[in-house]
Amino acid sequence: MKKSLYITRVIIFSLFLNTLTVSCSNDKDNNNLVLAALLLTNNNCEIHPENCKLGEFISASATEANVWAAITFARNQFVALSQDGTNRVMTSSDGKVWTSRTAAQANQWLSITYANNLYVAVANSGTNRVMTSPDGISWTSRTIPALNYNWVTYGKGLFIAVADGSTFQTSPDGINWTPRSAPANQSWRSVVFANNKFVTVSSSGGVGTSSDGINWTLRTAAEPNDWRSVTFGHNLFVAVALTGTNRVMTSQDGINWAARSASEQNEWYEVYYANGLFMAAAATGTNRIMTSTDGINWTARQQTENNFWKGIAYGNDKFVVVAVDGTNRVQYATWK
Repeated sequence: MKKSLYITRVIIFSLFLNTLTVSCSNDKDNNNLVLAALLLTNNNCEIHPENCKLGEFISASATEANVWAAITFARNQFVALSQDGTNRVMTSSDGKVWTSRTAAQANQWLSITYANNLYVAVANSGTNRVMTSPDGISWTSRTIPALNYNWVTYGKGLFIAVADGSTFQTSPDGINWTPRSAPANQSWRSVVFANNKFVTVSSSGGVGTSSDGINWTLRTAAEPNDWRSVTFGHNLFVAVALTGTNRVMTSQDGINWAARSASEQNEWYEVYYANGLFMAAAATGTNRIMTSTDGINWTARQQTENNFWKGIAYGNDKFVVVAVDGTNRVQYATWK
């Protein structure tokens, strides 16, 4: 199947090259043809996830036996954060071999994002609960009100930090922060920006939406579960929960939600989307990873160890998951 698909793409690419040769008078058309040809020659999991395969997870050693809670991929490297330990940041170019980095402060770091050439991380403890870095290696503390921050994302020209309680924080640069009213006084655990909209979920069973990150509206979740994470892919918002009958919910607009069944009744802490695949990680259960190509139908996956798996990121054709506990607190699997 893959061999025949490859041959087809080569033939189509050759036809495009021939077309470019005989039709060089229109630069705009030529550029479009080049882009189309490149798309066809790639094994594009985003467009055809059925042609891609998730490999078996492989263990890797973290730099320290810390409570690794978050990870992202940017600037061709993975950057992971922990809540404890001597060095609470580690970086890796491949997800296999990691290097210790020093955090700006010894806080409980919970979330990290990258935008506008800047890594921004938030914590739920410490004096300065935001730190920033241009490279993921050298970090600088930033002043922000001492709230219990759970997640940070970027959209509409703003970094958004959601927290427990009735206040969020926004920043245009990751350095200077402004308080904003949350949709309600709840424990807001995760936030995503997609389709020109911010969507946040809470462990108190709530959902909030905003078109600008400043003004928020409370919405009704599919079930009043302990929702911990939300992501977006394939024109669908997807959230996962620790509790409830149906521990997945989906929405096309962030407002109207439908309950979905998880692969197992685990405590699902994070869901992530990249390159045509949703992946969720859990702290409990037999199979603590589940995946889906549509956000609705989920498949159980076997983890390398029965750890409390938490943060997920994707880069360089592989998913990398970090853990709060266990012997080997990193696992990775190829997806291509």
